Amino acid sequence: MQKLAPVQTDCSFSGCFLLVSGRCSCVFRYIIGKKGETRKRLESDTKTSISIPKQGVEGQIVVTGAHRAAVASAVTRVEVLIDSFRRKQPFTHFLSFALNHPQVQQGFLRFREQVLERCGQDAGVDESIFQNPAKLHLTIGTLALLNEQEVTRASKLLQQCQDVIRDITEAKPLPVEVRGIEYMNDDPSMVDVLYAKVRVQDGSDKLQQIADRLVECFAAAGLMERERDRVKIHGTVMNTLFRKDPSAEDKSASARPGAKDREAFNAKNILQMFGEVYFGAFELNSVQLSQRFSTDDTGYYSSAGRVTFS
Repeated sequence: MQKLAPVQTDCSFSGCFLLVSGRCSCVFRYIIGKKGETRKRLESDTKTSISIPKQGVEGQIVVTGAHRAAVASAVTRVEVLIDSFRRKQPFTHFLSFALNHPQVQQGFLRFREQVLERCGQDAGVDESIFQNPAKLHLTIGTLALLNEQEVTRASKLLQQCQDVIRDITEAKPLPVEVRGIEYMNDDPSMVDVLYAKVRVQDGSDKLQQIADRLVECFAAAGLMERERDRVKIHGTVMNTLFRKDPSAEDKSASARPGAKDREAFNAKNILQMFGEVYFGAFELNSVQLSQRFSTDDTGYYSSAGRVTFS
């Protein structure tokens, strides 16, 4: 797993102190540790003093010491702790391409109806595991944003990517087609998630380029982990996590209580009968920072930021 890039810090070594700025107060307790043991150990190991705001107070962590190398070492270890804390948090937002165009929704509803009619007797197949048609989307990457300041930062970062995206799309919407389904595990008789395949109609990899550049940018800023060289763009149409939680998402949801008890479904007949099912085509013209567990007035996820391709 690639290490998160260090967040930007404000540094001044005159007097050998350094400010770790823009930190969410929710991480302070994690850095302090039980009865202050984590902070004491850091201070002892690095021969520095680490000042942390009081509980519930947003502010800066101030590291002071007699030697520049000691202060730098302490800051690095604080950043590692913060990165560790972030990785343990359930994701709050995700970058997405919306697939809930009316034509695609209609195609998806036809698919759901036909699957239930023709494969409804197959093990594990029932209506509860289908995606909400209003929330059909492609996931680019997930983020655990710890406070409103981080949400604002992520939104601004997305805006900064707009020129790069428009260079890729030549400042035009991308005509895309949603056709076919796939799964990612080895056994089609024991599937947890079934995905719709999406391609740009001119055969280019522009959608892939956009996704890869966005993840590269957000990973460099320390807001997202880059887990593979190329983003696996996936549009969930069936997910066994939906049985118990219709609001579940692909990543992190597996860590929820009871997730190990999820019931897989037999997708053999679905794949055979609907492997090249046509959901629809439309012009994709935006990417958004979507808020998990939310709904806007269209039925899609609430947006914390959006940029357009044209």
